Amino acid sequence: MLRTEIDRPAVVVGPLGEALDRKSLPPRDTLRWVARRKAEVVAAVNGGLLTIAEACERYDLTLEELASWQRAVEREGMAGLRATRVQHYRQVHERKSRLS
Repeated sequence: MLRTEIDRPAVVVGPLGEALDRKSLPPRDTLRWVARRKAEVVAAVNGGLLTIAEACERYDLTLEELASWQRAVEREGMAGLRATRVQHYRQVHERKSRLS
């Protein structure tokens, strides 16, 4: 079933507790993806404000890239989205997976 404008929530709670709506999302032409902006896109998708397809098209993301942001938020929160920490968190989770 496709979601229509009527079915969408008016407001979604963002990563810092702020209200997100379509107007407050990062601009379509965003080039510098800081952790907060990535987390806002993830919150918009998870909250139903954007579909996965809309987010990928709007921000020129691959499905894999968006999915990696979602996994990072689930595992480590917004800190997992920091470019300097991605490799560290990946190694931690790989070690945990091998031990399980």
